[in-house]
Amino acid sequence: MSRTDRLFAIITILRDGRLHRARDIAARLGVSVRSIYRDMDRLAAAGVPVEGARGTGYRVRDIVALPPLALTQGELEALNLGIAIVAESADPDLHAAARSLAGKIDAALPGETIAEADAWKFAVHPFADAARGLSHMATLRSAIQGRQKLELGYRQGDGAVQRSTVRPLRVDYFGRVWTLIAWCESSGDFRMFRVDLVETARPLPELFVDEPGKRLSDLPGAAR
Repeated sequence: MSRTDRLFAIITILRDGRLHRARDIAARLGVSVRSIYRDMDRLAAAGVPVEGARGTGYRVRDIVALPPLALTQGELEALNLGIAIVAESADPDLHAAARSLAGKIDAALPGETIAEADAWKFAVHPFADAARGLSHMATLRSAIQGRQKLELGYRQGDGAVQRSTVRPLRVDYFGRVWTLIAWCESSGDFRMFRVDLVETARPLPELFVDEPGKRLSDLPGAAR
């Protein structure tokens, strides 16, 4: 498993809001506890709202506030997405402004002051294409609202594109990483897809209704 995939796997584990010990996460992912400690430091430095400490456990907080403003999760998503888009600009002044703004925002996050260089380094690595997949966002949100099934073309770690039929349930955001929570009919289980790895999102002429075991409320830790 690559470090990118491991970081995303850790986010997936922590998103249930519970306290997870580093040694338990390490056992699940087949790595050393020391590797998990480094990964936690990296996630925290990237803006993922991780709280906890070595020896006690880690979890992800859901509330983000920027004094003197209190932002909703959606507002913070829009702000960070805008920064990611501007950062891709070829204009050196806009690129520099995006870097500066990202540093100011990260530094203002309570309890998780982030060094500008480290924060922006993470924005381009390992999730290098944080803004990639934005073109699919309208389709994903529309399908969620309309209860419409999608056929996703999803890029795997080896570069191959896997096609899955899914019931889209919610779009989430963690530390500049967009994810889609869905019930995957192809695998028969809940899945979390990184939006930046979605190659295609094709609406299917089929709607879905809530069924026990396939609803968002049936996924542990999904409630807000």
